[in-house]
Amino acid sequence: MRNVIVTGVARADLAVVDQLAGLGVATVHEAIGRSGYLGPGLRPIQDGTRVGGTAVTALCWPGDNLMIHAAAEQCQAGDLLVVTTASPSTDGMFGELLATSLAARGVRGLVIEAGVRDVAELRAMGFPVWSAAVSAQGTVKETAGSVNLPVSVGGQIIRPGDAIIADDDGVVCVPRADVVRALADAQARVAKEEQARKALAGGQLGLDLYGLRAKLAARGVEWVSDATDGTT
Repeated sequence: MRNVIVTGVARADLAVVDQLAGLGVATVHEAIGRSGYLGPGLRPIQDGTRVGGTAVTALCWPGDNLMIHAAAEQCQAGDLLVVTTASPSTDGMFGELLATSLAARGVRGLVIEAGVRDVAELRAMGFPVWSAAVSAQGTVKETAGSVNLPVSVGGQIIRPGDAIIADDDGVVCVPRADVVRALADAQARVAKEEQARKALAGGQLGLDLYGLRAKLAARGVEWVSDATDGTT
């Protein structure tokens, strides 16, 4: 592990990130080729919250939140802090006091591949979190890690400045260089889904709308009449 804090990182265009956030995680994930999803292990501690922001990354040692405090200095308005650990940890590495510090800097939320605590307080203050665990177990502040280096979360590489979109469905990362294209693709998908929604609301079946009857037939599925006449 390289112990370094990288300053002055370039960030994705926040106006574009905000538009991506409005479309939601599932739509963005599908639109960018079903990539960037950080997996089902990260769950929101709150309901009904959808946010987008630019990534500040922190790599910590298990049970040690020193680098989260270091990362706070590198955060600015519109960021989402993304934290992982050098090996798996479920300790409560983040709570109300850190959230208060980040909120004062305009940070929009936290994604952490470890544990959080003070959940009731975090909900009450409206600071959104997506975490791998909830745990009262505390941490120390002893071991150096890194801030604003690429990190791996849920099998995905997140680089500082990437776009992070998070909602009830989970978290997706869009590389900084791809956000404009991702927005165009996601908007096209929304328009296509709206057409499908109207057709389905009008009574058309997905079997016909998506051409699935031919697919079923090609796989040997047959439609047969139920010949049961109720007698034995």
